[in-house]
Amino acid sequence: MIDIHSHILPDIDDGAGNIQESIEMARKAVEQGITNIIATPHYNRGIYENDKEKVLEETRKINRVLDDLNIPLKVWPGQEIRISDELMDDYDNNKIMGLNGSQYILLELPSNHVPRYTERLIYDLQMKRMTPIIAHPERNLEILKNPRLLKELIWKGAYSQITAGSITGKFGWRTKRFSKFLVHSGLTHFIASDAHNVGNRGFQIMEAQKMIEKNFGQEVVKAFNENAENVLYGMKVKELLFD
Repeated sequence: MIDIHSHILPDIDDGAGNIQESIEMARKAVEQGITNIIATPHYNRGIYENDKEKVLEETRKINRVLDDLNIPLKVWPGQEIRISDELMDDYDNNKIMGLNGSQYILLELPSNHVPRYTERLIYDLQMKRMTPIIAHPERNLEILKNPRLLKELIWKGAYSQITAGSITGKFGWRTKRFSKFLVHSGLTHFIASDAHNVGNRGFQIMEAQKMIEKNFGQEVVKAFNENAENVLYGMKVKELLFD
């Protein structure tokens, strides 16, 4: 299994606080059946400025540690990039990157609204041959009130990724219900952990997949897993369609 969104790198954002916590997260990921995980530390100007080179170096370091401990988990580089007016400048200056260097770029919206420039930003990224993935739209208050906002972004060429904990109810019944609606409506393309630790923000991917299988069938679980693999290796993502 491949997890495309995690905060497993130590001491660079609000995820793992040190290398020991990263190791604990790695062991828990393996217990969940995860074999490959993309590290996506926050890139948010003025708060977490984890640029491309820093992420690449920290990813190399953690893989050496996991290899030494014989933990069967491979970590790949990425970022969770907060959208801003400066994002395209950061792209041109080689500060941000796609997931594992692919064409897929993980974007984070503010938690309470969708900025007016979001559609333009998606277009600008596509002109650079990058494909945006909107992280955890089910936790955005404006999208929760008006799902058409997400639908329009997807029409414009973006994909979306919901959090495993949202499916299991970690973020409350309303988010859980909305997450199931997004899956059924074909408005999401990935399930990922967004894991920050092994406690209150753990992986829960195995639990989420069981719930998705129960509600939507094994083929949907398989499609989500295939899409995660396609992102890791820069291949085409599949749409999820229901009759």
